[in-house]
Amino acid sequence: MSKQILGQATAFQYERDPNAVRFPQNYGKPNFKVIKGAKNGHPTAHTNGLDPVSPWTRRKEKWLTKTANVAWNVFQGINKVLGDGKPFQPAWAPEPLLKSHQKSKPPLGWPRQTDSLCPKCVKEVREGIISGKMNLETMFKHPGEIKATIDKRGNEIWMTKTCPKHGTFDDLMAMDAEFFGVIEKLYPGRDFVNPKNEIRNHGTSTIKYGRGVVLNVDLTNRCNMMCDPCFMDANQVGYVHELAFDEIKEVLDNSLKIKPRRQMSVQFTGGEPTLSPFFLEAVRYAKKIGYFSIQAATNGIRFAQDLGFAKEAYDAGMRIAYLQFDGVTNEANSHRKIGNLFDIKLKAIENLHQAGISVVLVVTLVNTINNDQVGPIVKFAIENSDKVNFIAFQPVSFTGRDEDISDEQRMAWRYTSSHLAHDVKKQLGVTEPLRDWYPLSIISVFANLVDQMKGPDNYWGTMSCSCHPNCGIGTAIMVNKRTKAFKPVSEFINLPQLLQDIQKVTDANRGAILTKAQVGAALLRNYMPEKAPAGLTLKSLMEKFDKQSGGALKAGKGEYGEGAERMKDEWLCLFVGSMWFQDVFNYDFRRTEMCIIPYATQKGEISFCAYNTGVGWRNIVENMYKNASVSEWYKKHGRHEVYATGKAVDLPDFTHTVKLPTFTKAPEAPAGLKTSSGGCASGGCH
Repeated sequence: MSKQILGQATAFQYERDPNAVRFPQNYGKPNFKVIKGAKNGHPTAHTNGLDPVSPWTRRKEKWLTKTANVAWNVFQGINKVLGDGKPFQPAWAPEPLLKSHQKSKPPLGWPRQTDSLCPKCVKEVREGIISGKMNLETMFKHPGEIKATIDKRGNEIWMTKTCPKHGTFDDLMAMDAEFFGVIEKLYPGRDFVNPKNEIRNHGTSTIKYGRGVVLNVDLTNRCNMMCDPCFMDANQVGYVHELAFDEIKEVLDNSLKIKPRRQMSVQFTGGEPTLSPFFLEAVRYAKKIGYFSIQAATNGIRFAQDLGFAKEAYDAGMRIAYLQFDGVTNEANSHRKIGNLFDIKLKAIENLHQAGISVVLVVTLVNTINNDQVGPIVKFAIENSDKVNFIAFQPVSFTGRDEDISDEQRMAWRYTSSHLAHDVKKQLGVTEPLRDWYPLSIISVFANLVDQMKGPDNYWGTMSCSCHPNCGIGTAIMVNKRTKAFKPVSEFINLPQLLQDIQKVTDANRGAILTKAQVGAALLRNYMPEKAPAGLTLKSLMEKFDKQSGGALKAGKGEYGEGAERMKDEWLCLFVGSMWFQDVFNYDFRRTEMCIIPYATQKGEISFCAYNTGVGWRNIVENMYKNASVSEWYKKHGRHEVYATGKAVDLPDFTHTVKLPTFTKAPEAPAGLKTSSGGCASGGCH
């Protein structure tokens, strides 16, 4: 039986293949079969098929891995005699970088106790400050804080907390306790403690560890959509909060003044950031003062409407579009209240690619609502690996007006990172939850190595993701952009051992030449060429490793181009990540104090979750610095167009070269689809 899903330029068929064999015998092959002769189909693209790399080359690669293992053991014998090298103190850091055994960890495992919030008390405090009945100093006096216990129930992990005034609250942390435990055990440790400074001073919500990865800057709370839920409650709070250009420059400057001087990306967000009259100026300024990568969290409408605007954004310095993307048909996007939203996404991807801007698909997942789209979205990214280089899944966070959700609805819609790992396996037929998924923080292992290889005089610290293991997870899939052959990276590289090896290299600190030699030996000895995806050579793997790690082999000096030039290589290491933002029901201050994606605001640099939920810094800051009421704004500036109530967005043309993967059955649309599913990539609705 097949199901036809129709939408402009989006009709395709798919059905689940009953003969598909799952892990481990058929690894690297999906549990979908392609209709023969279907448009855009690649009937043999997803299997390894015949390896174009010759058997002789594979034997040579195998010999090299064995030789590398011998060299590695020699290196480690020398290191054991010499012991750890001297502490490494780069110019950008407030103190020497920590060796692996010096890094601290938050309390992990179960049962454990942590500090959390009463979902009702914090709302009372927030409303009291906004109304003027309480002063801002209340935010520094542990408002609404209560103890919480994280423990196992059956095969699940739950958080339980009791407020003496409002009673007990329970919430699901993981539907698979073993998966939860494996992710926590792989956590490599925290970055150094942040020195106190003027822009990070927010009581118990202060970020205490690490250097950060992405700095969020809300340019405006205005939006051209009416999504629900929305972190910002865009278009519906009754006022406009929009930064002037001088304010944008100030928050960007402030975050670069403090130590550690961080090689951060900046993500302009909102609302819809492209509605800000200073969007392009903000991008130019961020590039000018040294931000590593400039991103925009966007619904894509403006980019779909105007290729010229996409090119202007690229010329200004924008390199990544964090594109809201809920599914692979118009039907799957219907809850966004725009009739042809998927067609808009296709055109946006086309224009962004033509402009040289990389695309990250950003998907908010709500259990029973759109989690059936997990497999099709990964498949879409694989088919368009020349245009899409990352998928950021975001399990739903009940923030904003969704804080008032009923307990029954919250538990029905709750979706965790463990759900995602299992859904990828179930729907796509690849990856194994207990083998292929890691905490996002393993990236810090490579960041520490690159920092060391760049030397003590480097002005910027490498981007280092050291967030709490409950915050984010990820897996990597190696994809051939031409043939679409793909395979999980951890199927042909022993990642756990490689991570341990890299930590040993960094701890030893033997200087640039010996460090490079050890890194090369570590990668080679953990590579299994006989299991590599069809066509992947050792040379391609080494180049990809250096490029993706930020320069672990060439100390950041590899020449890989920029924009469209950087995307020309044949292979993509497609990262499939999950960033699970907190809400008041599962809030954990141990996560907040390790935040790597803070907001730069008029009240300093505030943890993502503390700003959007928790004690509610967003509501307070925006009310303190709001520009005008909505009616006053409209009188002065006029109304901007808002697409809602099923209205279609009109474009000059809908032509594109985006490939539409052809399956023979989609997972059935879950019952009870409602218009309040998911969030969006435009900053208010991540």
